Amino acid sequence: MNIEELKRAPIGVFDSGVGGLTVAREIMRQLPDENIVYFGDTARLPYGSKSKESIIRFSRQIIRFLQTKNVKAIVIACNTATAMALETVQQEFDTPIIGVIVPGARAAVQETKNKKIGVIGTEGTIRSNMYTRVIREIEPEAEVLGKACPLFVPLVEEGFVKNYSAVTEEVIDIYLREMRESEVDTMILGCTHYPLLRSAIIKYMGDRVHIVNPAYEAAMDLKKILNERNMNHESGEYNKYEFYVSDAAEKFKQFANSVLPYDVKYIHQINIEEY
Repeated sequence: MNIEELKRAPIGVFDSGVGGLTVAREIMRQLPDENIVYFGDTARLPYGSKSKESIIRFSRQIIRFLQTKNVKAIVIACNTATAMALETVQQEFDTPIIGVIVPGARAAVQETKNKKIGVIGTEGTIRSNMYTRVIREIEPEAEVLGKACPLFVPLVEEGFVKNYSAVTEEVIDIYLREMRESEVDTMILGCTHYPLLRSAIIKYMGDRVHIVNPAYEAAMDLKKILNERNMNHESGEYNKYEFYVSDAAEKFKQFANSVLPYDVKYIHQINIEEY
């Protein structure tokens, strides 16, 4: 591709399902001129309970699919896939690939005053200790308290986040009571579904705890990378957003239209095992 084709090329974004739409939403907000190709692996979710080997295999397949769309950069909009597969696929593919963990960890270290940081995420993300490792590389004296919150994802996907339902409040209390009673002053939303619970979590944790959204931080990192490599799209022409899934296209469409700032009309279903 020549430089003009490269600038117009889309950003690839992928996740195990719908959670990565919070990352796509931040890219739309922070890089409004960029085109996006999104893939949600809805046939094989959740990733949080899968083995590292499986997640690396899934990630390779998805990246190969995104490369058929001539993407100029890829964002792994999934904390579990970032933790398990990012380092491997960065070495195997020429396309610039970033995840959500390093941007989120860096922002948390910058925000904390007492070096006590909480991380909430899927079982896979918390078990990987990836956030702890990255945080301590930046700030060796940091104390990290991790908590897996596996029921947060189905709460979001089944629509319980709306109107602060009693179910949501009870589950938040069960998972985050220990975190609230600890001395953490900064907490990372270590799953891309969790920004959709952000208001309820802020209400529960109180003003003293700063909440870090890695979706926003990843979008800002992407913006920096594109600018540094002169790959940013600077055009006012109509943006092109494409959405692909491995299953349940209609359910994905309904969720996308509840999250994204524009009307999603078409979702394409593909067989990701072919890649």
